[in-house]
Amino acid sequence: MKVRKPSGGGPRRLHLWFPNIFEFKGGIQVYSLFLLAALQGILPERRYRVFLKHDRAAPPTPTILPQTRFHCSGRVPLRWRTAAFAAQIAAWGALQRPELIISSHVHFAVVAAQLQRWLGIPYWVVAHGVEVWQLRRPDLQNALRRADRILAVSGYTRDRLLAEQDLDPQRVVILPNTFAAECFRPGPKPLHLLNRHQLRPEQPTLLTVTRLDASQPYKGYDQILQALPTIRQQFPDVHYLIVGKGSDRPRLEGLIQALDLSDCVTLVGFVPDDELPDYYNLGDVFAMPSRGEGFGIVYLEALACGKPVLGGNQDGALDALCHGELGALVDPGDVGAIAQTLITLLQGTYPHPLLYQPAQLRAKVIEAYGLARFTRTLARLLAVP
Repeated sequence: MKVRKPSGGGPRRLHLWFPNIFEFKGGIQVYSLFLLAALQGILPERRYRVFLKHDRAAPPTPTILPQTRFHCSGRVPLRWRTAAFAAQIAAWGALQRPELIISSHVHFAVVAAQLQRWLGIPYWVVAHGVEVWQLRRPDLQNALRRADRILAVSGYTRDRLLAEQDLDPQRVVILPNTFAAECFRPGPKPLHLLNRHQLRPEQPTLLTVTRLDASQPYKGYDQILQALPTIRQQFPDVHYLIVGKGSDRPRLEGLIQALDLSDCVTLVGFVPDDELPDYYNLGDVFAMPSRGEGFGIVYLEALACGKPVLGGNQDGALDALCHGELGALVDPGDVGAIAQTLITLLQGTYPHPLLYQPAQLRAKVIEAYGLARFTRTLARLLAVP
């Protein structure tokens, strides 16, 4: 069957399939919420149905258009939820025949591929990172191949996807992550956090913000821990804060003890969104030399707080840091290089003056990755003037 293309001026009925956006905030969730906001800014008169696999309910949200309808599957017991969600999105898709489906997770696209085959409904898929690496399942590979468009969050994600899968390069485009720039601004080290963690204002402080997921051991905090003994030779009172929770914490605690770093490392745990900007301002340098990040929104948030940032040179940090224009890039496997680069960043001698100009750094990252740029790119992809 021939695929129906969206009508001129953008699609009029849109179905959006997201894991969740209200009750958990990871990279996919943040991207999904900004995608909804941008779509509604571009096409405010359209009808939206948003299907959420894990959210139990949609709270009143003034920024979401009133004609938006949410369908939440989070109250279905987990063992049946995948089947129930698949049946729901398939049934509503067949009933309403939207002019465009956008799935922010590749797993949902299996249903979209069937709706496209049976009813000619076009669909887009967002490719973030680890969830699309080394795909072996034929149904997921087919869902990507049949997609009318794949939105890759970075050039790294796009390049890796094309190298691993048999895809039409013309259908794989880049729509980079964005962030809530208005929430992140340069500021002094917050007194309440200095007191909470027993730190002095002049004390050199490193910061990482990430989920401690044992299944994703590529974030780079292990390498920073291994680099700390060298860093302490130059900065004996350096302190390293790791913000985030997850299943990798017990192993991480053991590593800190084994390296005899308990006196200079704090595992902060979960931090609510409204306190996160304070933690960025508490750190002198934000460091996450990852080696498998699809993009990394935390880099943008740290930059918007005017912080020098260190990232890995082998993954999506290349995009987030504009290939070194906005931050320092190192080999994520080279502990010595990580140590020396962090030392120069703390000393203020890294050979890139922009990293020490907070206002200009913030302006640059907003120009490159703010919501306005995200919305303009999406409008172009939708062929909306």
